[in-house]
Amino acid sequence: MNQRTDAPRIDFNDEDSNRSDNPHFDQVLSARLSRRSILRGSLGASSAALGSVLLSACGSDDPAPAPAPAPAPAPAPAPAPSPIVTSLGFAAVAKNLDDKVTVPAGYSVSILYALGDPLRAATADFKNDGTDTDWENRAGDHHDGMEWFGLSSSGAPSTTAVDRGLLAINHEATTDEVSSFFIHANGGTKTLPRPAAEVDKELAIHGISVVEVKKNGSSWATVKDSAFNFRIHQNTEVDIAGPVRGSLQVITKFSPTGTTTRGTLNNCGAGKTPWGSYVSGEENWAGYFFRAGNDDTVRNNDKSVTALKRYGRAAGAASRHGWETGGADDRYQRWNISKSGVSVDGSDDYRNEMNGQGYILEVDPYSKSKKAVKRTALGRFAHESAAFGKPVAGQPIAAYMGDDSRNEYIYKFVSTALWSEADANPADRLAAGAKYLDQGKLFVAKFNADGSGQWVELSLANTTVRDYAGYTFTDQADICVNTRLAADAVGATKMDRPEWCSVNPKNGEIYFTLTNNSNRRAEPAAGGSQLAPDSANPRAYTDIKGAGTSQAGNPNGHILRIKEGTGGAGASSFTWDVYLFAAEASAAPGMVNLSNLTADQDMSSPDGLAFSPATGICWIQTDDGAYTDVTNCMMLAAIPGQVGDGSKKTLSYSRSSGGALNVDTFVGKTPAANELKRFLVGPRDSEITGIAETPDGKALFINIQHPGEGTAMANVADPTKYTSQWPSNAGYGAGKRPRSATIVITKNDGDVIGR
Repeated sequence: MNQRTDAPRIDFNDEDSNRSDNPHFDQVLSARLSRRSILRGSLGASSAALGSVLLSACGSDDPAPAPAPAPAPAPAPAPAPSPIVTSLGFAAVAKNLDDKVTVPAGYSVSILYALGDPLRAATADFKNDGTDTDWENRAGDHHDGMEWFGLSSSGAPSTTAVDRGLLAINHEATTDEVSSFFIHANGGTKTLPRPAAEVDKELAIHGISVVEVKKNGSSWATVKDSAFNFRIHQNTEVDIAGPVRGSLQVITKFSPTGTTTRGTLNNCGAGKTPWGSYVSGEENWAGYFFRAGNDDTVRNNDKSVTALKRYGRAAGAASRHGWETGGADDRYQRWNISKSGVSVDGSDDYRNEMNGQGYILEVDPYSKSKKAVKRTALGRFAHESAAFGKPVAGQPIAAYMGDDSRNEYIYKFVSTALWSEADANPADRLAAGAKYLDQGKLFVAKFNADGSGQWVELSLANTTVRDYAGYTFTDQADICVNTRLAADAVGATKMDRPEWCSVNPKNGEIYFTLTNNSNRRAEPAAGGSQLAPDSANPRAYTDIKGAGTSQAGNPNGHILRIKEGTGGAGASSFTWDVYLFAAEASAAPGMVNLSNLTADQDMSSPDGLAFSPATGICWIQTDDGAYTDVTNCMMLAAIPGQVGDGSKKTLSYSRSSGGALNVDTFVGKTPAANELKRFLVGPRDSEITGIAETPDGKALFINIQHPGEGTAMANVADPTKYTSQWPSNAGYGAGKRPRSATIVITKNDGDVIGR
C-alpha cells in the first residue's frame, strides 16, 4: 500500500532485497504449455451464477370442506430478497480529478471517522492545525484495512446486527517527507535529531483503532466514550505466540524472555477469522529501523547480518522517520537495531527488535483488556493480510498471504487443528486463535508456466530448507522469523508485489492483486535489476502519462487467481490464471488491454481487494500513480467467474539481440458491462483502501487514505497550495489540512449496495 509511483520521496514500500537465484516464469518457459490438457480438463463447465432468490412457499387458498367454511389461511409472507448480486445495477462512475468522493446516482456518502477524531469525551475536539495532543486517544493516520464486528442492542457480540457494531481499522503510516508534516504545527522537523514531542505523535498515530459505530435513523456516527473504543499504538504491549515465542531471535532489553514486544507497525490489509477475531498484516516495517554503518563488523558478520540484509536493513540504512533520535528514553532507542550491548543473547540492547515486527497480529475487538497477539507460525515478511478459506468441519483452516515487495512470494498456512463448528462463536476468541494459528504448516508457492503450481513446505523436514547453503536454520522459529530466506531455499517463484488477497465465497478460489512493476522489460538490461515478461506477469510496455512522461514495465498491474487442487485447504497443488489485466481502455488490446476493458471499467494498480460475504461482489481498489493524469484513485465492483473461464493468449516481443520472446499467458473471460463497473472515485492524491460492510450488505465502509499527500512540506501553512482539502471541503471538521478518513456509503432507497 501507499506505493505511489509518481511520488518524489523515498518509497520504503517498494523494497527489493531478494537476491536469490529463484526463477521467474521466463526461466521455465522452455516447457511448451498445454493449458487445455492440464488446466481446462480439470475445471469442467462454468458453475451457475452466484446464489438465487429464494422461492416463495406455496400455500392453499381453498376453503376447508366444512359446513361453515373456515377462512382461507393467510398467505405465507414473501421471504426477504437474497442480498446476492448477480448483475451490477448501478450506472458506472466516470473517471475524474475532482477533490471529492464520487459515487453512482442514488447513493450517499457520509464521513464517519477521520484522523484526530477523539475516542473519548475527555479528549478535545480535533483542531487540525498541528497543535492537537492526546494522540493515543484519537484516530490514527492512513486508515487502511478494516472489518465490521456486530453488536446486539445489549452490547453482546452479534453476527447478524446491522445497525450497531465495531469497526477495527488499521492505521498504516503517515504522510511524510522526513516527518509527518500535517500533524505538526510547522510541518515538523526535517533534520535529525527529531524532537521527542514530534516522535511521540508519530508513534501514536500508527497502529489500530477499534471504534463503536451506530446507525440512528438513516445516519451513521461513531460513539464517543463507548466502552469498546480503544487504540493499539507503538507503546502498546503485545504477546508473541507460536514457534517464535521465547526464541533467542526476539530477546530484547524490553523482553528478556522473548515473549512480548511493543506495537504493531505499518498495518495494511485486514481480515476476519472464522472464529470472529480481527487480523492485521504488518507490511513494510523494516524501513522504520536504523542500523549503524559498522554494525556488520560489530556482529562479526554472523548469520543475523544475512537475515537483516534479506529484509532490507543493510548496515548504515537510514530509518523512515528518525524515531531513534527522539532521545535516550527506551521508547526511542528501540528503533536502533545496531548491536550495542555486551550480552550474548541481546537482552541488553535492541539488536533483535526488528524480529518482533512483520507478522499477522490477532486482536479481539470486543475486549480492550486482552493483549493482541502476533501469530508467528504464519511467517514474517511484508504481510498485506491473511485471507481465510471457507472453513469445513473436520478439515484444517487455510490462510493465504502475500509479501508486498518486488520479487517476493505468495504463502499459505494450514492449521494442525481441524475445524470445529463449535469454534464459530467461542467464549474466548484469542484462545481459538491459538488453537488454529499457533501450530500448523507454512507453505510457499511455485508457479509453473503450464498453469499449474505447487505449495512447498517450509520446515526442517524439507531437506532443501535444512541443507540451504545461504543460511543455516536452527529450528522452526528461525524459519518463521526468516521466512523469506526459507522461501529462497526451496526456489519459490518471484512475484510482482503481491498485495491484498481475498477468497471468493462462491467457489473458494483465491485472488491476489499484483499492483505493478516498473522494472519489467522485454529486453532486460544487464545487472539483474530488470525482469523479462513471464506467464503470470506477461506484459512489458511503455505507458505515456500526461505530456509525454514515459512509464516503462507493467505500470498498470493485474489480478491473479488460484484454484486449489485435491485436498482443499491442505492441497499441495493448484491451478492459476489472470482474472483481470488493469489497463487504460485505449491501450493496445492484443498486448496491454488483454481484458478488453472499456471506459467504465479501466483502472491502474489494483491494490485493495475483498469479496463481500453478503452480496458476493468483489471490490477492487486502486493505489495508483500511472493513471493519475486522467483520474484519481478508484474502487470498482466485479462479479468474477472462475479459473479457466477464459483462454490462452500469446504475447510476442521482438528483441534487438535477435529473435522474439513469446510469452503465453492465461486470461479470464472478458468482463461484461454488468460484471465490472467503476463504483467510486476518490479525492485528489488519495488511495482507496479498506472495505467492511454490515451483514445485510446495505452499509459499506471504505477508507480514504492520505488525500493531498503530494503537498510539498514548504506549503503546510498555505491551504491554497494543498493538493487536497478533503474532508474539510465536504463540511467535515475543523481546519483545511487533508485527513485520512473512514466513510460510509448507503443506497438512498435502502436497498443492497451494488444491486
